[in-house]
Amino acid sequence: MLERLFKLSEHGTNVRTEVIAGFTSFLAMAYIIFVAPSMLASTGMDHGAVFVATCLAAAIGCLVMGLYANYPIALAPGMGLTAFFTYTVAGQMGVPWQVALGAVFLSGVSFFLLSAFKIREWIINAIPASLKTGIAAGIGLFMAIIALQGSGIVVDAPGTLVTLGDLSSPAAMYALLSFFLIVALSYRKVIGAVMIGILLVTLLATLTGNNDFHGFASMPPSMLPTLAELDIAGASNLGMVSIIFAFLFVDLFDTSGTLIAVSQQAGLTNERGHLPRLGRALMADSSATMVGSVMGTSNVTSYIESATGVAAGGRTGLTAVVVAGLFLVSLFLSPLATSIPAFATAGALLYVACLMTGGLARIDWNDITEAAPVVIATLVMPLTYSIANGIALGFISYAVIKLFSGRYRDLSPGLVILAILFACKYLFLDGAL
Repeated sequence: MLERLFKLSEHGTNVRTEVIAGFTSFLAMAYIIFVAPSMLASTGMDHGAVFVATCLAAAIGCLVMGLYANYPIALAPGMGLTAFFTYTVAGQMGVPWQVALGAVFLSGVSFFLLSAFKIREWIINAIPASLKTGIAAGIGLFMAIIALQGSGIVVDAPGTLVTLGDLSSPAAMYALLSFFLIVALSYRKVIGAVMIGILLVTLLATLTGNNDFHGFASMPPSMLPTLAELDIAGASNLGMVSIIFAFLFVDLFDTSGTLIAVSQQAGLTNERGHLPRLGRALMADSSATMVGSVMGTSNVTSYIESATGVAAGGRTGLTAVVVAGLFLVSLFLSPLATSIPAFATAGALLYVACLMTGGLARIDWNDITEAAPVVIATLVMPLTYSIANGIALGFISYAVIKLFSGRYRDLSPGLVILAILFACKYLFLDGAL
């Protein structure tokens, strides 16, 4: 049955290899079951309900990817998108989490339609590679400042906006220790480096009396506090358009980039470099996002950590199905999830930020018309606490700089249209992104 369903021999693999690959991918990305509930709970959402929603949404996404698209790519709520949901939409902008979930749902519907009608390729091709890289790096810096602020390493200051906090405080020291451990373990190619770093710091903080331990396993908590609580009507007003677009845009490029990178590593692309069954793979992300928002979590996206499973030999959807099963088993680890302190997950956020900013090395810094918009997009996100602002000003600056420099041939119609829409939003709709 497995051979017929996943075509194991055709892909040069077997059940044992796929199971090992699934465990490997899960260990590399399991930190999300600790990080996402901790972040979303700060919006007023029930921690236990979000924990269950995170595990179930990830499992559903992995099952669709494995059974429908037959790719060894795992999915879960995205870190950058969860941060945007928590700290910008619900935090800075004051949008109720129910409305924010409605925006996530509508972005999932939009993603589904774009994939179904093949508009996705037009949008991706309309955005220059430099801006895609800048946006990813900006999200990384956004996550970094969230981690630094949340652990007290960076604090607000009347004269300079920000300054160094008290590094002798337990939160700051444990956050730095978490980060150092994760980086060192990652460098040594230790599978599950992020999760190990989080758990080691949690254990140390608990033993020293700086953290409360609530247990290891129990029956899953109720999902009722967040189940079907999304407010789609509230998310449908004009002021939410840019938020929905930001969710959609980041999810779209995050997913596409991950699918291409992991599939190339696995040798799953065809002779033209294209990905067979791409539409099916995209349906996994969009459908899991819609279902996840109904249950109570942010956008579900493909995880680059799937590359660890591919490196372990994963080549078919059986790898993703194994990951789905492990996320379902994780439902019984709710007490452990509630025991993870914010300073332990801060190290994971800083580590992911380092990975996301690495793409800046690919920017052509000798071409200032390419580099300047990237710098704008990258800096605006953390400094305004908004991914949407970074995307918008990146688009606007790219279009204006290219036009003023006489490089208008570098501008695609899609980019110009998006830049004009963003400019109109700022000029005529109070600039509320």
